[in-house]
Amino acid sequence: MPNGTNQNTQSNKNTQNIQNAHYHPSTAQVHAGFDPGSNADSVTPVVYPNAAFWLEDVDHGHHVANGDIPGFLYSRVANPTVGFLERRVAALDGAAEAVAVASGMAAITYALLNAAEGGGRIIAPYDIYGGTFDSLRTLLPRFGVTTTFVDDINDTKRIEALIAGDSPDALDAEGRNAPVKAIFAETVSNPRTVITDVEALSAVAHRNGIPLIVDNTLPTPHLFRPIEHGADVVVYSATKALGGHGNAIGGIVTSGDSFDWANGRYPQFTEPEFILGEAAGRAPRSFVDAAGPLAYIRRLRLKYLRLTGAVLGPFEAYQQLLGLETLGERVSKETASAKTVADWLSRRDHVTAVHYTGLPYGPQRALADRLFPLGVGSVLSFELEGDDAADQTARAKELIDHVRLFSYLANIGDVRSLIVDPANITHREFTPAARAKVGITPGLIRLSIGLEDPRDLIADLDQAFDAAYLA
Repeated sequence: MPNGTNQNTQSNKNTQNIQNAHYHPSTAQVHAGFDPGSNADSVTPVVYPNAAFWLEDVDHGHHVANGDIPGFLYSRVANPTVGFLERRVAALDGAAEAVAVASGMAAITYALLNAAEGGGRIIAPYDIYGGTFDSLRTLLPRFGVTTTFVDDINDTKRIEALIAGDSPDALDAEGRNAPVKAIFAETVSNPRTVITDVEALSAVAHRNGIPLIVDNTLPTPHLFRPIEHGADVVVYSATKALGGHGNAIGGIVTSGDSFDWANGRYPQFTEPEFILGEAAGRAPRSFVDAAGPLAYIRRLRLKYLRLTGAVLGPFEAYQQLLGLETLGERVSKETASAKTVADWLSRRDHVTAVHYTGLPYGPQRALADRLFPLGVGSVLSFELEGDDAADQTARAKELIDHVRLFSYLANIGDVRSLIVDPANITHREFTPAARAKVGITPGLIRLSIGLEDPRDLIADLDQAFDAAYLA
């Protein structure tokens, strides 16, 4: 690929083995994507704080820029440290390639626009992160991309009808049947932990020549690898459990290599691209011509990352690489503790509902056992008892203000346990009607369970409940 995006700068045989070996996840999270022998024998990933890279001479520079030989040109396109992170996450995700960007929202925006640009429709559930909902509802329509929201993303018959245009909801604001360009969902929703049946949904999407794009931030690749279950594109907020320490913002997009981007729905991948052909002294070429099944992820890098510039810095990439080294250990412990806390909450006075699909009961139990045998992650939510909305709001405030171990933060996936009231913080962008559909009530509290002992977390919540209801 042109513009210095060929990141395979290592040359020795050992490096190729490290990059291409099919390690088990606990090994990949420590070793994949980085070779000490090609980085001054450093056993930890090296930070390359370069804006640009030495091109040696004119001929060499031209070959690197055109992608004819391995090398780096400019860190807005690719950087070695960021490349280590991309290869490691791709290995953990079972993906063909990955692109790292500056935030999880940048990852979502790039992933959706890369598929739907030029106009079209996305199908998505209401039960998603507030920032994603706001983008789909108010921002992407200004770029010609509209969204049909559904109450249940696992209702495959309804999804089929929406794709076929056999529903009033399939029409855009001007009454036209806008073609569906992608289905989007969270594998485990935030904050109610509803599981998407990725296998069933991908089957519907693929029958209709449409990709399934999923946000896998909550479970991470340790608990679920969406591409193995039929997803085509996966996005992550690396800020969350991937990095795990709440100290670096970042996002990742990973892609499989089985979707046919040349099926006629996506002309952006089959139209001649100047930088791939004439700019390099070649005959006109498209992204499909140049990259085949990797056309999607290569185009995302060269058109969206390169030209809109939501670049992940090398220091942030380094911090996230260090976080990845303990991904399995952290997520396993946090998930086990979340289940313990959720079970306690289900028996606690003044709790009217607990939303955690990892509990051994509930309508999605069979789906959880099939797709998430290791658990659904560290996030859960619960609803407080109250006489009315004002009373619930007051109780939530008292409870949050009296916890000692839980930090009041708009984040998840940290080694520290976190607490938040979604209606006021993480899902404030939801309209009242949308909040009602997914149960974002004034008394809903979201927890992200960290590495503390669950007995201490339960004791902390217990005294906060007493302050909220017995004081």
